[in-house]
Amino acid sequence: MTRKHYDKIQISDLQLPCIIGLREWERTTPQNVNLNITLFTDFSKACVSDEIDDTVDYVTIKKNIIKEVEASSFKLVEKLAQMVAEICLSDARVMRVDVNVSKPGALRFARTVAVEITRTRE
Repeated sequence: MTRKHYDKIQISDLQLPCIIGLREWERTTPQNVNLNITLFTDFSKACVSDEIDDTVDYVTIKKNIIKEVEASSFKLVEKLAQMVAEICLSDARVMRVDVNVSKPGALRFARTVAVEITRTRE
């Protein structure tokens, strides 16, 4: 009998500066965005071996996200979320990813505005 595993790694409240937005000042002044990412994978092999090679290396994924987000320049938060999802899915062990990107202060009277996307491996 084959068992399916739905294990998760969560990266919470990763705050990074980037160029994001439509307004003229947003195109030149970096703003902080907050990322919450859930990586879906299978821990069964790593639970037996206790080896990093048998699981998702979230440190490497985080470093890749930081490098790309800080160098990015997007008009839409949706496009930024898509890029982050693609980085996560570049690890073959990630079967699905949920990415939530929030932009503090984007709306007057609101603490933040966020978009959330889910992407899966085809």
